[in-house]
Amino acid sequence: MRVAVIGGGVVGLSATVALLRQGIDVWCHERGEPMAERSAGDTRIFRLAHACPDMVRLAGRSRALFATWSERAGVALVDEVGTVVSGAEAGGWAEAMAAAGVAHELVEAGSPRLRLPAVTFAGPALIDPAGGVIRVDRVRAFLVGAAGARLRPVHVDAIEETASGVRVRAGAESDTFDAVLICAGAGTSALAAGVGIDTPRVLEHHLRVSFPLRPAAPAPLSCWITAPADGVLGTYQHQDGPGSWAVGGDVDPALVTWANGREAAEEASLAAVTGYVAEHLPFVEPRPIGRVYCTHNPGLGDGLQFARRGRVLAVHGENLMKFAPLLGEMLARSAVEGSTPENAGPSVA
Repeated sequence: MRVAVIGGGVVGLSATVALLRQGIDVWCHERGEPMAERSAGDTRIFRLAHACPDMVRLAGRSRALFATWSERAGVALVDEVGTVVSGAEAGGWAEAMAAAGVAHELVEAGSPRLRLPAVTFAGPALIDPAGGVIRVDRVRAFLVGAAGARLRPVHVDAIEETASGVRVRAGAESDTFDAVLICAGAGTSALAAGVGIDTPRVLEHHLRVSFPLRPAAPAPLSCWITAPADGVLGTYQHQDGPGSWAVGGDVDPALVTWANGREAAEEASLAAVTGYVAEHLPFVEPRPIGRVYCTHNPGLGDGLQFARRGRVLAVHGENLMKFAPLLGEMLARSAVEGSTPENAGPSVA
């Protein structure tokens, strides 16, 4: 059996490596550097905490697979420092974790159990002790090494079903496969549409900014997700290196639309996130020292969604990094069996 994976982000590489371990003849097509677009950067937040019990359970399965990857890589791929979710949604997420039978704790702002760059904030706070920081730099090295020569540095223009299989066209070259997995991030919609699969098309720009921690301040450790409240940004935050704190925010959608262009969207995001840091994070200097840019489909939330047409399977969703090992296994099995995984999460239509 021959399988083509379109997209060399973390999901595409995970599927490629899972297929290789099954002895499948698989090729991963990526036009640029692997994991350089939606999988860019060196760190991400891992969490079991989600709004739906099924997503909590899936995250638990993925965490176990991250442990397996760590054993194979010979280095820890997740720093288990805990994740905190604060604000109005914390109670609902705690209920989902309780329904899934996962360890968690609800506390109020100011609790000594919290290790955050601020003491006061809108509570309550949900502590997810199994959460932490995904070391994307190490994940990238592991997956690229495991995929080896099965990475094809080409831009796929189109895919089409034929009587003999699925033809993958890249410039003047073409190849035919028994199955195709589309894991192309922002490029998924156009490729999937060519074979009659409808996936979200709307894109917007997103920016994560790093700031220095104040030298005299206690070092925060836990990752932190805050809900929007009274005009305050909803954010995700974590330590992305020694003395460095990364913050991404839910900026006004009107400022980061695709039509506004990347430069204007980045500047608006930079201003909004820096302003949030200056007002709400006393342990962090509001002085940007780094940034990570990516695109995403607004409104998808944390759900995992799959769509199949014939021998082509597409996956889409947001915040997929934490599910990468599990998605790789799921997609590999579906490619071989010709099946479609069940959708999961709140964004399921």
